[in-house]
Amino acid sequence: MTDKATYPLWVKLPYLAFVLVLIPIYLRQYGPQNFLWFSDIALFVTLIAIWTGNRLLASMMAVGVLPLEIVWTLDFFTGGHIGLAAYMFDTRLPLFLRALSLFHLFFPAIVIWMLVRQGYDPRAYWAQTALALVVLPASFFIGTPEENINWVYGPMGAPQWITSPLAYLFVYMAFLPIVIFLPAHFMLKKLFNAPRAYATASRIENTALG
Repeated sequence: MTDKATYPLWVKLPYLAFVLVLIPIYLRQYGPQNFLWFSDIALFVTLIAIWTGNRLLASMMAVGVLPLEIVWTLDFFTGGHIGLAAYMFDTRLPLFLRALSLFHLFFPAIVIWMLVRQGYDPRAYWAQTALALVVLPASFFIGTPEENINWVYGPMGAPQWITSPLAYLFVYMAFLPIVIFLPAHFMLKKLFNAPRAYATASRIENTALG
């Protein structure tokens, strides 16, 4: 078992090319603050994980972002009725811009593939929680209520009016690690036990090479 793995160039190079195309377009269209979205952070961190084979980085993105990415995918294929992928059907947005958001579709498959190959690193829960406790305040103070980056002003994109914005932020900073990250952590730990997952991936690769 190892915390490192080697991934093929046919995965690394297209992924890298996609990110290099996305960055300048998103910068021009949305501004640098848009890269505070957890999904964008996950896109970049997973790129690093693919090139370095770092199991902790891949596991962090799995525990922190994978649940919502799966919901986004389901929402997309059902027409955006939940709300996460509704903008994909908004014809007022340029088609090329919406096409770039299709990374939400392949991201879950890549992360799950990495978990199968390397297993889930239990340290990811605490590392992702620490990351979130930095990203959420940054999203609040750098972003605006209209942008509502990472929903720090209200759920599902709309600012809330029940309590003060700062009070909501503090509750939200506790909500994510406890209600979202922790159940995902236990599920991933059970499904992708590192030694078993690594052994399974090794058998698959040895069969393919044989």
